[in-house]
Amino acid sequence: MSISRAIGVISGLNECVNLFQWAGSSISYLRSRWSATQEESIHHEVLHLQSGLQRLRDILPAMYGLIDQAEWRIHEGRVSELLPNLKDAVNDADDLLDEFRWHELKMKVEGNANHSAFDDFYNTTVQGSFNKVNDIQARLNSISGQLEKMGLYGVTPGFDKSVRPDTTPFPNEKNIFGRDKELEEVMGFLGVPQNKGWAWLKRKRESSAVNASTSTSAWNQISNESRIPAIPVLPIVGMGGVGKTTLAQYICNHQQVKDYFELIIWICADDFDVKRLIKDAIQSASGKWTILDHLASLQHALSHSVSNKRFLIVVDDVWDDALKENEQRWKDFYDSLTNVVQGSMMLVTTRFPDVADRVRTMEPFPLDGLKEDVFWDFFKLCAFGSVNSRNDPELERIGKGIVPKLKGSPLAAKTLGRLLGMNLHTTHWNNILESELWKLKQEKTDILLALRLSYIYLPFHLKR
Repeated sequence: MSISRAIGVISGLNECVNLFQWAGSSISYLRSRWSATQEESIHHEVLHLQSGLQRLRDILPAMYGLIDQAEWRIHEGRVSELLPNLKDAVNDADDLLDEFRWHELKMKVEGNANHSAFDDFYNTTVQGSFNKVNDIQARLNSISGQLEKMGLYGVTPGFDKSVRPDTTPFPNEKNIFGRDKELEEVMGFLGVPQNKGWAWLKRKRESSAVNASTSTSAWNQISNESRIPAIPVLPIVGMGGVGKTTLAQYICNHQQVKDYFELIIWICADDFDVKRLIKDAIQSASGKWTILDHLASLQHALSHSVSNKRFLIVVDDVWDDALKENEQRWKDFYDSLTNVVQGSMMLVTTRFPDVADRVRTMEPFPLDGLKEDVFWDFFKLCAFGSVNSRNDPELERIGKGIVPKLKGSPLAAKTLGRLLGMNLHTTHWNNILESELWKLKQEKTDILLALRLSYIYLPFHLKR
Protein backbone atom coordinates (compact mmCIF):
# COMPACT_ATOMS: atom_id res chain seq x y z
CA MET A 1 0.00 0.00 0.00
CA SER A 2 1.30 3.45 -0.85
CA ILE A 3 1.80 5.97 1.93
CA SER A 4 -0.72 8.33 0.31
CA ARG A 5 -3.38 5.61 0.35
CA ALA A 6 -2.61 4.75 3.96
CA ILE A 7 -2.92 8.39 4.94
CA GLY A 8 -6.26 8.49 3.14
CA VAL A 9 -7.59 5.83 5.51
CA ILE A 10 -7.25 8.16 8.49
CA SER A 11 -7.75 11.49 6.72
CA GLY A 12 -10.43 13.83 8.00
CA LEU A 13 -10.05 12.87 11.64
CA ASN A 14 -7.91 15.84 12.69
CA GLU A 15 -7.54 14.13 16.04
CA CYS A 16 -5.14 16.20 18.00
CA VAL A 17 -6.20 19.62 16.80
CA ASN A 18 -9.85 19.17 17.71
CA LEU A 19 -9.18 17.08 20.80
CA PHE A 20 -7.26 19.75 22.63
CA GLN A 21 -9.50 22.59 21.61
CA TRP A 22 -12.20 21.12 23.80
CA ALA A 23 -9.72 19.55 26.22
CA GLY A 24 -8.46 23.03 27.03
CA SER A 25 -12.01 24.18 27.49
CA SER A 26 -12.65 21.28 29.87
CA ILE A 27 -9.54 22.07 31.89
CA SER A 28 -10.63 25.70 32.25
CA TYR A 29 -14.10 24.61 33.31
CA LEU A 30 -12.77 22.19 35.92
CA ARG A 31 -10.01 24.46 37.20
CA SER A 32 -12.05 25.55 40.18
CA ARG A 33 -12.12 21.92 41.40
CA TRP A 34 -8.32 21.49 41.44
CA SER A 35 -5.50 22.81 43.51
CA ALA A 36 -2.63 24.56 41.71
CA THR A 37 -0.55 21.38 41.93
CA GLN A 38 -3.36 19.24 40.53
CA GLU A 39 -3.95 21.71 37.73
CA GLU A 40 -0.27 21.69 36.74
CA SER A 41 -0.21 17.89 36.84
CA ILE A 42 -3.33 17.38 34.77
CA HIS A 43 -2.21 20.02 32.29
CA HIS A 44 1.09 18.17 31.85
CA GLU A 45 -0.72 14.83 31.38
CA VAL A 46 -3.07 16.30 28.81
CA LEU A 47 -0.18 17.75 26.82
CA HIS A 48 1.56 14.38 27.02
CA LEU A 49 -1.60 12.68 25.76
CA GLN A 50 -1.83 15.17 22.91
CA SER A 51 1.74 14.47 21.89
CA GLY A 52 1.24 10.70 22.13
CA LEU A 53 -1.87 10.71 19.95
CA GLN A 54 -0.11 12.88 17.39
CA ARG A 55 2.81 10.42 17.22
CA LEU A 56 0.40 7.51 16.96
CA ARG A 57 -1.45 9.12 14.10
CA ASP A 58 1.80 9.95 12.31
CA ILE A 59 3.29 6.46 12.60
CA LEU A 60 0.25 4.50 11.42
CA PRO A 61 0.88 4.97 7.66
CA ALA A 62 4.36 3.47 8.09
CA MET A 63 2.85 0.54 10.03
CA TYR A 64 0.33 -0.07 7.22
CA GLY A 65 3.24 -0.24 4.79
CA LEU A 66 5.21 -2.54 7.08
CA ILE A 67 2.27 -4.93 7.31
CA ASP A 68 2.03 -4.99 3.52
CA GLN A 69 5.72 -5.85 3.28
CA ALA A 70 5.43 -8.56 5.93
CA GLU A 71 2.46 -10.12 4.09
CA TRP A 72 4.77 -10.84 1.16
CA ARG A 73 7.26 -12.62 3.43
CA ILE A 74 4.80 -14.48 5.65
CA HIS A 75 6.47 -17.77 4.67
CA GLU A 76 9.54 -16.77 6.72
CA GLY A 77 9.30 -18.15 10.26
CA ARG A 78 9.92 -15.05 12.39
CA VAL A 79 7.78 -12.87 10.15
CA SER A 80 4.83 -15.21 10.57
CA GLU A 81 5.26 -14.94 14.36
CA LEU A 82 5.55 -11.15 14.49
CA LEU A 83 2.94 -10.20 11.90
CA PRO A 84 -0.16 -11.08 14.01
CA ASN A 85 1.26 -9.05 16.91
CA LEU A 86 1.89 -6.07 14.64
CA LYS A 87 -1.65 -6.29 13.29
CA ASP A 88 -3.05 -6.42 16.84
CA ALA A 89 -1.12 -3.29 17.83
CA VAL A 90 -2.20 -1.43 14.69
CA ASN A 91 -5.81 -2.46 15.25
CA ASP A 92 -5.61 -1.20 18.85
CA ALA A 93 -4.25 2.12 17.57
CA ASP A 94 -7.08 2.38 15.05
CA ASP A 95 -9.62 1.55 17.75
CA LEU A 96 -8.20 4.22 20.08
CA LEU A 97 -8.41 6.88 17.38
CA ASP A 98 -11.96 5.72 16.55
CA GLU A 99 -12.85 5.97 20.23
CA PHE A 100 -11.54 9.49 20.34
CA ARG A 101 -13.52 10.37 17.24
CA TRP A 102 -16.68 9.09 18.90
CA HIS A 103 -16.10 11.19 22.03
CA GLU A 104 -15.34 14.21 19.86
CA LEU A 105 -18.61 13.82 17.97
CA LYS A 106 -20.46 13.36 21.24
CA MET A 107 -19.02 16.65 22.48
CA LYS A 108 -20.07 18.41 19.27
CA VAL A 109 -23.61 17.03 19.44
CA GLU A 110 -24.12 17.80 23.13
CA GLY A 111 -22.43 21.16 22.98
CA ASN A 112 -19.38 22.69 24.63
CA ALA A 113 -21.23 23.04 27.91
CA ASN A 114 -21.02 19.27 28.44
CA HIS A 115 -17.42 18.45 29.29
CA SER A 116 -18.00 14.78 30.16
CA ALA A 117 -16.74 13.70 26.71
CA PHE A 118 -13.21 14.70 27.56
CA ASP A 119 -13.44 13.20 31.02
CA ASP A 120 -14.67 9.86 29.61
CA PHE A 121 -11.98 9.64 26.97
CA TYR A 122 -9.26 10.69 29.38
CA ASN A 123 -10.34 8.22 32.06
CA THR A 124 -10.44 5.27 29.64
CA THR A 125 -7.07 6.19 28.12
CA VAL A 126 -5.07 7.15 31.20
CA GLN A 127 -5.55 4.91 34.23
CA GLY A 128 -3.09 5.82 36.92
CA SER A 129 0.38 4.99 35.68
CA PHE A 130 -0.99 3.05 32.70
CA ASN A 131 -1.42 4.99 29.47
CA LYS A 132 -2.98 3.24 26.46
CA VAL A 133 -1.23 5.51 23.99
CA ASN A 134 2.19 4.80 25.49
CA ASP A 135 1.48 1.07 25.64
CA ILE A 136 0.45 0.87 21.96
CA GLN A 137 3.39 3.04 20.92
CA ALA A 138 5.82 0.79 22.79
CA ARG A 139 4.39 -2.33 21.16
CA LEU A 140 4.61 -0.80 17.70
CA ASN A 141 8.20 0.31 18.30
CA SER A 142 9.24 -3.12 19.59
CA ILE A 143 7.67 -5.18 16.81
CA SER A 144 8.62 -2.83 13.98
CA GLY A 145 12.17 -2.72 15.35
CA GLN A 146 12.43 -6.51 15.16
CA LEU A 147 11.06 -6.54 11.62
CA GLU A 148 13.43 -3.74 10.65
CA LYS A 149 16.37 -5.88 11.77
CA MET A 150 15.10 -8.53 9.34
CA GLY A 151 15.34 -6.04 6.49
CA LEU A 152 11.67 -5.31 5.94
CA TYR A 153 11.98 -1.52 6.01
CA GLY A 154 12.71 -0.21 2.55
CA VAL A 155 11.63 -3.45 0.92
CA THR A 156 9.27 -3.01 -2.01
CA PRO A 157 6.58 -5.70 -2.04
CA GLY A 158 7.23 -7.93 -5.03
CA PHE A 159 6.29 -11.18 -6.63
CA ASP A 160 8.61 -13.84 -5.21
CA LYS A 161 8.57 -17.39 -6.52
CA SER A 162 7.31 -18.89 -3.28
CA VAL A 163 3.99 -17.05 -3.46
CA ARG A 164 3.55 -16.78 -7.21
CA PRO A 165 4.84 -19.99 -8.79
CA ASP A 166 5.71 -20.49 -12.45
CA THR A 167 3.14 -22.11 -14.70
CA THR A 168 3.66 -24.33 -17.72
CA PRO A 169 1.50 -25.32 -20.71
CA PHE A 170 1.02 -28.79 -19.22
CA PRO A 171 -2.23 -29.21 -17.23
CA ASN A 172 -1.97 -30.27 -13.58
CA GLU A 173 -5.44 -31.79 -13.76
CA LYS A 174 -6.31 -34.88 -15.81
CA ASN A 175 -9.81 -33.58 -16.52
CA ILE A 176 -11.34 -30.14 -16.85
CA PHE A 177 -14.76 -29.71 -15.22
CA GLY A 178 -17.59 -27.75 -16.80
CA ARG A 179 -15.53 -25.72 -19.26
CA ASP A 180 -16.49 -27.37 -22.57
CA LYS A 181 -18.46 -24.32 -23.70
CA GLU A 182 -15.72 -21.88 -22.68
CA LEU A 183 -13.06 -24.05 -24.35
CA GLU A 184 -14.98 -24.04 -27.62
CA GLU A 185 -15.69 -20.32 -27.47
CA VAL A 186 -12.07 -19.30 -26.82
CA MET A 187 -10.86 -21.59 -29.59
CA GLY A 188 -13.33 -19.88 -31.89
CA PHE A 189 -12.05 -16.44 -30.92
CA LEU A 190 -8.52 -17.65 -31.62
CA GLY A 191 -9.61 -18.56 -35.13
CA VAL A 192 -9.16 -22.32 -34.72
CA PRO A 193 -11.25 -24.16 -37.36
CA GLN A 194 -13.89 -26.30 -35.69
CA ASN A 195 -14.39 -30.00 -36.39
CA LYS A 196 -14.15 -30.59 -40.15
CA GLY A 197 -12.07 -27.52 -40.85
CA TRP A 198 -9.00 -28.63 -38.93
CA ALA A 199 -8.67 -31.96 -40.79
CA TRP A 200 -8.62 -30.13 -44.12
CA LEU A 201 -6.09 -27.65 -42.76
CA LYS A 202 -3.86 -30.47 -41.48
CA ARG A 203 -3.80 -32.15 -44.90
CA LYS A 204 -3.06 -28.82 -46.56
CA ARG A 205 -0.16 -28.14 -44.16
CA GLU A 206 1.31 -31.61 -44.75
CA SER A 207 1.08 -31.02 -48.48
CA SER A 208 2.70 -27.60 -48.13
CA ALA A 209 5.56 -29.13 -46.13
CA VAL A 210 6.30 -31.59 -48.93
CA ASN A 211 6.42 -28.81 -51.51
CA ALA A 212 8.33 -26.36 -49.31
CA SER A 213 11.76 -27.60 -50.30
CA THR A 214 11.10 -26.89 -53.99
CA SER A 215 9.13 -23.67 -53.69
CA THR A 216 10.86 -21.49 -51.09
CA SER A 217 10.51 -18.33 -53.14
CA ALA A 218 6.80 -18.95 -53.68
CA TRP A 219 6.32 -19.49 -49.92
CA ASN A 220 8.09 -16.22 -49.15
CA GLN A 221 5.88 -14.40 -51.61
CA ILE A 222 2.70 -15.86 -50.15
CA SER A 223 3.84 -15.23 -46.56
CA ASN A 224 4.65 -11.61 -47.30
CA GLU A 225 1.16 -11.12 -48.69
CA SER A 226 -0.41 -12.88 -45.67
CA ARG A 227 1.00 -10.84 -42.83
CA ILE A 228 -0.58 -8.51 -40.31
CA PRO A 229 1.18 -5.52 -38.72
CA ALA A 230 0.47 -6.49 -35.09
CA ILE A 231 -0.63 -9.63 -33.30
CA PRO A 232 -4.24 -9.73 -32.00
CA VAL A 233 -4.58 -10.06 -28.21
CA LEU A 234 -7.41 -11.98 -26.52
CA PRO A 235 -7.43 -11.64 -22.69
CA ILE A 236 -9.10 -14.18 -20.41
CA VAL A 237 -10.04 -12.31 -17.23
CA GLY A 238 -11.41 -13.65 -13.94
CA MET A 239 -10.80 -13.83 -10.20
CA GLY A 240 -7.81 -15.69 -8.78
CA GLY A 241 -8.29 -19.45 -8.70
CA VAL A 242 -11.22 -19.51 -11.13
CA GLY A 243 -9.32 -21.60 -13.69
CA LYS A 244 -7.86 -19.17 -16.24
CA THR A 245 -4.49 -20.94 -16.39
CA THR A 246 -6.13 -24.37 -16.54
CA LEU A 247 -8.32 -23.28 -19.44
CA ALA A 248 -5.31 -21.86 -21.28
CA GLN A 249 -3.39 -25.11 -20.68
CA TYR A 250 -6.17 -27.21 -22.15
CA ILE A 251 -6.37 -24.89 -25.14
CA CYS A 252 -2.65 -25.33 -25.78
CA ASN A 253 -2.98 -29.12 -25.58
CA HIS A 254 -6.14 -29.43 -27.65
CA GLN A 255 -5.43 -31.36 -30.85
CA GLN A 256 -7.29 -28.90 -33.08
CA VAL A 257 -5.24 -26.03 -31.65
CA LYS A 258 -1.97 -27.91 -32.17
CA ASP A 259 -2.99 -28.72 -35.75
CA TYR A 260 -3.91 -25.12 -36.53
CA PHE A 261 -0.92 -23.31 -35.03
CA GLU A 262 2.53 -24.27 -36.24
CA LEU A 263 4.08 -23.03 -33.01
CA ILE A 264 2.74 -22.62 -29.47
CA ILE A 265 4.72 -20.46 -27.02
CA TRP A 266 3.99 -20.33 -23.28
CA ILE A 267 5.49 -17.75 -20.95
CA CYS A 268 4.60 -17.03 -17.33
CA ALA A 269 4.57 -13.36 -16.33
CA ASP A 270 5.37 -13.95 -12.65
CA ASP A 271 6.91 -10.50 -12.86
CA PHE A 272 6.79 -8.36 -15.96
CA ASP A 273 10.49 -8.23 -16.70
CA VAL A 274 10.38 -7.49 -20.43
CA LYS A 275 13.83 -8.87 -21.27
CA ARG A 276 13.23 -12.08 -19.33
CA LEU A 277 9.85 -12.62 -20.98
CA ILE A 278 11.29 -12.11 -24.46
CA LYS A 279 14.17 -14.48 -23.68
CA ASP A 280 11.67 -17.10 -22.46
CA ALA A 281 9.62 -16.65 -25.63
CA ILE A 282 12.73 -17.04 -27.83
CA GLN A 283 13.72 -20.21 -25.99
CA SER A 284 10.20 -21.61 -26.31
CA ALA A 285 10.10 -20.79 -30.04
CA SER A 286 13.59 -21.95 -31.01
CA GLY A 287 14.56 -24.37 -28.27
CA LYS A 288 17.72 -22.37 -27.68
CA TRP A 289 18.65 -19.97 -24.89
CA THR A 290 19.87 -16.55 -26.03
CA ILE A 291 22.78 -14.66 -24.52
CA LEU A 292 21.51 -11.36 -25.92
CA ASP A 293 20.66 -8.70 -23.35
CA HIS A 294 20.00 -5.55 -25.38
CA LEU A 295 16.26 -4.91 -25.66
CA ALA A 296 16.27 -4.06 -29.37
CA SER A 297 18.36 -7.14 -30.17
CA LEU A 298 16.02 -9.34 -28.15
CA GLN A 299 12.98 -7.90 -29.91
CA HIS A 300 14.56 -8.57 -33.29
CA ALA A 301 15.53 -12.12 -32.27
CA LEU A 302 11.98 -12.96 -31.13
CA SER A 303 10.52 -11.49 -34.31
CA HIS A 304 12.92 -13.62 -36.37
CA SER A 305 12.07 -16.78 -34.37
CA VAL A 306 8.40 -16.59 -35.34
CA SER A 307 8.73 -14.82 -38.69
CA ASN A 308 7.38 -17.56 -41.00
CA LYS A 309 4.99 -19.40 -38.68
CA ARG A 310 1.41 -19.01 -37.60
CA PHE A 311 1.82 -19.15 -33.85
CA LEU A 312 -0.06 -18.86 -30.59
CA ILE A 313 1.69 -17.17 -27.68
CA VAL A 314 0.19 -17.46 -24.19
CA VAL A 315 1.22 -14.87 -21.58
CA ASP A 316 -0.07 -16.32 -18.33
CA ASP A 317 -0.92 -14.43 -15.12
CA VAL A 318 -0.31 -10.82 -16.13
CA TRP A 319 -0.57 -8.36 -13.24
CA ASP A 320 -0.72 -4.59 -13.29
CA ASP A 321 3.06 -4.30 -13.12
CA ALA A 322 2.84 -4.74 -16.91
CA LEU A 323 1.26 -1.29 -17.05
CA LYS A 324 4.01 0.48 -15.13
CA GLU A 325 6.08 3.27 -16.66
CA ASN A 326 3.05 4.54 -18.55
CA GLU A 327 2.47 1.07 -20.05
CA GLN A 328 5.94 1.09 -21.59
CA ARG A 329 6.70 -2.39 -20.26
CA TRP A 330 3.76 -3.86 -22.12
CA LYS A 331 4.51 -1.83 -25.26
CA ASP A 332 8.14 -3.02 -25.33
CA PHE A 333 7.01 -6.62 -25.14
CA TYR A 334 4.13 -6.26 -27.59
CA ASP A 335 6.28 -4.46 -30.15
CA SER A 336 8.43 -7.58 -30.43
CA LEU A 337 5.60 -9.28 -32.32
CA THR A 338 4.95 -7.12 -35.38
CA ASN A 339 4.52 -8.12 -39.03
CA VAL A 340 3.47 -11.65 -38.06
CA VAL A 341 1.88 -14.35 -40.19
CA GLN A 342 -1.87 -13.89 -40.45
CA GLY A 343 -3.74 -16.10 -37.99
CA SER A 344 -1.15 -15.70 -35.25
CA MET A 345 -2.70 -14.89 -31.87
CA MET A 346 -1.77 -13.87 -28.33
CA LEU A 347 -3.75 -15.21 -25.36
CA VAL A 348 -3.34 -13.32 -22.06
CA THR A 349 -4.68 -14.46 -18.68
CA THR A 350 -5.18 -11.88 -15.93
CA ARG A 351 -7.25 -11.28 -12.82
CA PHE A 352 -7.30 -7.52 -13.42
CA PRO A 353 -10.05 -6.07 -15.67
CA ASP A 354 -7.96 -2.92 -16.13
CA VAL A 355 -5.04 -4.97 -17.47
CA ALA A 356 -7.35 -6.86 -19.82
CA ASP A 357 -8.78 -3.60 -21.11
CA ARG A 358 -5.34 -2.02 -21.69
CA VAL A 359 -3.67 -4.93 -23.50
CA ARG A 360 -6.58 -6.21 -25.55
CA THR A 361 -7.19 -5.82 -29.24
CA MET A 362 -10.30 -8.00 -28.91
CA GLU A 363 -13.11 -8.01 -26.38
CA PRO A 364 -11.87 -9.73 -23.19
CA PHE A 365 -13.27 -13.16 -22.42
CA PRO A 366 -14.69 -13.21 -18.87
CA LEU A 367 -14.28 -16.49 -16.97
CA ASP A 368 -16.73 -16.89 -14.10
CA GLY A 369 -16.92 -19.53 -11.41
CA LEU A 370 -18.17 -23.00 -12.24
CA LYS A 371 -21.93 -23.49 -12.51
CA GLU A 372 -23.62 -24.75 -9.36
CA ASP A 373 -24.28 -28.34 -10.45
CA VAL A 374 -20.83 -28.84 -11.97
CA PHE A 375 -19.15 -27.19 -8.99
CA TRP A 376 -20.96 -29.49 -6.58
CA ASP A 377 -19.66 -32.56 -8.44
CA PHE A 378 -16.14 -31.09 -8.45
CA PHE A 379 -16.36 -30.31 -4.74
CA LYS A 380 -17.48 -33.89 -3.97
CA LEU A 381 -14.58 -35.25 -5.96
CA CYS A 382 -12.16 -33.06 -3.97
CA ALA A 383 -13.70 -33.82 -0.57
CA PHE A 384 -14.78 -37.46 -0.95
CA GLY A 385 -12.62 -38.61 -3.85
CA SER A 386 -15.76 -39.51 -5.78
CA VAL A 387 -18.79 -37.83 -7.36
CA ASN A 388 -21.16 -40.76 -6.66
CA SER A 389 -24.04 -40.66 -4.19
CA ARG A 390 -22.62 -43.20 -1.72
CA ASN A 391 -21.16 -40.47 0.47
CA ASP A 392 -22.34 -39.71 4.01
CA PRO A 393 -25.71 -37.87 3.62
CA GLU A 394 -25.05 -35.61 6.62
CA LEU A 395 -21.64 -34.58 5.30
CA GLU A 396 -23.18 -33.87 1.90
CA ARG A 397 -25.78 -31.67 3.60
CA ILE A 398 -23.04 -29.69 5.36
CA GLY A 399 -21.02 -29.59 2.16
CA LYS A 400 -23.94 -28.02 0.31
CA GLY A 401 -23.86 -25.27 2.91
CA ILE A 402 -20.13 -24.69 2.38
CA VAL A 403 -20.19 -24.70 -1.44
CA PRO A 404 -21.91 -21.29 -1.94
CA LYS A 405 -19.16 -19.64 0.12
CA LEU A 406 -16.55 -20.73 -2.43
CA LYS A 407 -18.04 -18.67 -5.28
CA GLY A 408 -17.47 -21.39 -7.85
CA SER A 409 -13.67 -21.24 -7.45
CA PRO A 410 -12.02 -24.56 -8.42
CA LEU A 411 -8.92 -23.65 -6.41
CA ALA A 412 -10.97 -23.03 -3.26
CA ALA A 413 -12.82 -26.31 -3.83
CA LYS A 414 -9.57 -28.25 -4.19
CA THR A 415 -7.86 -26.83 -1.13
CA LEU A 416 -10.87 -26.77 1.18
CA GLY A 417 -12.00 -30.14 -0.16
CA ARG A 418 -8.65 -31.66 0.85
CA LEU A 419 -8.97 -30.13 4.31
CA LEU A 420 -12.48 -31.57 4.71
CA GLY A 421 -11.48 -34.93 3.27
CA MET A 422 -8.81 -35.44 5.93
CA ASN A 423 -11.48 -35.62 8.64
CA LEU A 424 -14.87 -37.07 7.61
CA HIS A 425 -16.66 -36.19 10.85
CA THR A 426 -19.69 -33.90 11.09
CA THR A 427 -18.14 -31.87 13.92
CA HIS A 428 -15.12 -31.01 11.79
CA TRP A 429 -17.26 -30.12 8.80
CA ASN A 430 -19.67 -28.03 10.90
CA ASN A 431 -16.75 -26.13 12.41
CA ILE A 432 -15.57 -25.22 8.93
CA LEU A 433 -19.08 -24.31 7.81
CA GLU A 434 -19.47 -21.93 10.73
CA SER A 435 -15.95 -20.46 10.52
CA GLU A 436 -14.52 -17.80 8.26
CA LEU A 437 -12.20 -19.32 5.67
CA TRP A 438 -9.30 -17.03 6.48
CA LYS A 439 -9.29 -18.18 10.11
CA LEU A 440 -8.88 -21.86 9.29
CA LYS A 441 -5.78 -23.58 10.66
CA GLN A 442 -3.82 -24.87 7.71
CA GLU A 443 -0.41 -26.36 7.10
CA LYS A 444 2.06 -24.33 5.07
CA THR A 445 1.53 -26.60 2.08
CA ASP A 446 -2.24 -25.99 2.19
CA ILE A 447 -2.06 -22.22 1.69
CA LEU A 448 -4.46 -21.01 -0.98
CA LEU A 449 -1.89 -19.27 -3.13
CA ALA A 450 -4.26 -17.44 -5.48
CA LEU A 451 -6.70 -16.50 -2.71
CA ARG A 452 -3.84 -15.40 -0.48
CA LEU A 453 -2.52 -13.20 -3.27
CA SER A 454 -5.98 -11.71 -3.71
CA TYR A 455 -6.02 -10.95 0.02
CA ILE A 456 -2.54 -9.40 -0.05
CA TYR A 457 -3.54 -7.15 -2.92
CA LEU A 458 -6.53 -5.69 -1.06
CA PRO A 459 -6.26 -2.17 0.40
CA PHE A 460 -5.31 -2.29 4.07
CA HIS A 461 -8.68 -1.08 5.34
CA LEU A 462 -10.42 -4.00 3.58
CA LYS A 463 -8.06 -6.66 4.91
CA ARG A 464 -9.51 -6.38 8.41
